[in-house]
Amino acid sequence: MTNAIQKYLDSYKIVCPSLTKEELNFIAERTTISELKNKTFYLKKDQVQNEMSFLYQGLLRSFYIDEKGNQITIQFIKEDEYIADYSAFITQKPTKFYIQCIEPCILVNISFLTIQDAYLNFKNFENYGRKIAEAILVNKQNRIESFLFQNAESRYLNFIKQNPSLINRISITHLCSFLGIERQSLTRIRKKLNAK
Repeated sequence: MTNAIQKYLDSYKIVCPSLTKEELNFIAERTTISELKNKTFYLKKDQVQNEMSFLYQGLLRSFYIDEKGNQITIQFIKEDEYIADYSAFITQKPTKFYIQCIEPCILVNISFLTIQDAYLNFKNFENYGRKIAEAILVNKQNRIESFLFQNAESRYLNFIKQNPSLINRISITHLCSFLGIERQSLTRIRKKLNAK
């Protein structure tokens, strides 16, 4: 499992190259590894997320359940990404979402308290945290704007372009839910694109 921890530390260096060996060791010594089976819940509605995880291997999806009982997918989390309801995590409030494994997963975990200690003791970690928060904000804004300014076909094409490795790993049902379209609409879009 040392490969998982090394990959996690490498992800820090990509975002914040100024992190020192001492700072990375501070994190490495406080991480844990966990494995989750397919369909296992990483997080359920009303839970408080006490640790954030880095996905070394596998695939998860984040969703909520609407008033009709439908599961609405809001995010797919793939390798080298963080698993969190970030807003609830940083405020340590109960989440409104579910995060569930679509595939078996290997995670590198770090506690909320360790993150806070890192911010307090190392200036570079504050910089790292700011960059991660900015990236999450941009992703959320892009998702909102996709529904405001793009039609279903454009959302589908952008998803394929940004996530080529996911198309054969997720179900049509989850993809339609994420894109905000009916299954028949996606079938029509695919036929139209294949005819071109």
